Parts: sequence; structure tokens; C-alpha cells
Amino acid sequence: MAMKIRLARGGSKKRPHYAIVAADSRMPRDGRFKEKLGTYNPLLPKDSEERVKMNMERVQYWLSEGAQPTDRVSRMLEAAGVLAKKERNNPNKGTPGKAAQARAEEKAEKATAAEEAANAPAEEPAAEEAAAEEAPAEEAAAEE
Repeated sequence: MAMKIRLARGGSKKRPHYAIVAADSRMPRDGRFKEKLGTYNPLLPKDSEERVKMNMERVQYWLSEGAQPTDRVSRMLEAAGVLAKKERNNPNKGTPGKAAQARAEEKAEKATAAEEAANAPAEEPAAEEAAAEEAPAEEAAAEE
């Protein structure tokens, strides 16, 4: 029987409260479990001692029996010093989604277009001014 140490959700809508339980992995998340090992209240501040409470003796027992903690519970056990810290690697976590990438491309195109527009008019008026300066000089020379 594959055992898991996981969270079972309780509490009302938008007010979660979790029980840390040892359960058969085939049972539903909030369904039947073998033993309640502690509680987790995510609404409390992170530095509060009441946020995560666990019976460490029973957690150690279930780990020795081969129970596998879920990712969230393993993070709690790592913070408590029961488990060694795992190396986690999620290379896709920082990459933006398709819509964000499209927006970034559009923004880059607009920026390059604006940059080109800023550079191009700066050169053309200088040429027009030079031509305008030459024209009155040519008119004055023609009048003489």
C-alpha cells in the first residue's frame, strides 16, 4: 500500500485550513486517511508558530514506514529540519506565457519604430534647413 503524507483541505470558501495526514495514495484528497499528523493554516503570518503544527514523532514513524511526503509537505519538513533540502529545478518557471511573449514582441517593434522615427526626422530637418539657407543666398545673388 503506497502511503503519502499530504494536506487534506478543510475550512470554508476562501478561508482554507489544512490537516497534515498520512493517507493511502489511492484515497481522495479530503477523503479517508490513516492518521492526522498536524495542521497547516496558510492565513497566519509566515513567522507564526501556529501556522504549521506537526507531531514529529508520528511523522518520523510514517517516513520510516515508507510514506512519501508531497512537495508542499516536504517543504514544511525541510523547514522543520526533518528532511534534507532537495535541489529543485524548474527552468520553465521564469519564462513568460505566449500572450506575454507576444506583448513583449509588439512592444519591442513599437520601440524600434519609435527609435527610427526619432532618428529619421532629426536628419531630414537639418537637410531642409541647409537647403533653406542656400535658397535665400541664391536669391540674393540672383538679384544682384
